[in-house]
Amino acid sequence: MATTQRILDLAAAAPASHGEDLVLFLGEANELYQQGLQVLYREVAERLGGLATADLMFAAETAGMPCDASQDRDEVILLLALVQWEMTPAAMAYTEMAEDAARRGVCLIPKE
Repeated sequence: MATTQRILDLAAAAPASHGEDLVLFLGEANELYQQGLQVLYREVAERLGGLATADLMFAAETAGMPCDASQDRDEVILLLALVQWEMTPAAMAYTEMAEDAARRGVCLIPKE
């Protein structure tokens, strides 16, 4: 998958990057992270579309993602997709990259 490889490439290049270059790498990796999550969300929604909301909530709870009655079906499916996505090499590399950047004072949230 091109998304995974690109995130891995960006994460590998990030430690040697500084300042604006690191912000650009982090921004691109963030966009790819979001795209990957959306693709997986659609796959999970299609795969679990026939389950009752109560069954989805039970699956989310079992996966370690607490949910409550105020969450709608789409939110619960998103939680299930997020659990699965966070275990992918791409998501783990992005998380490590973002945490390292934050330790160096770099983040995507503009400073006021």
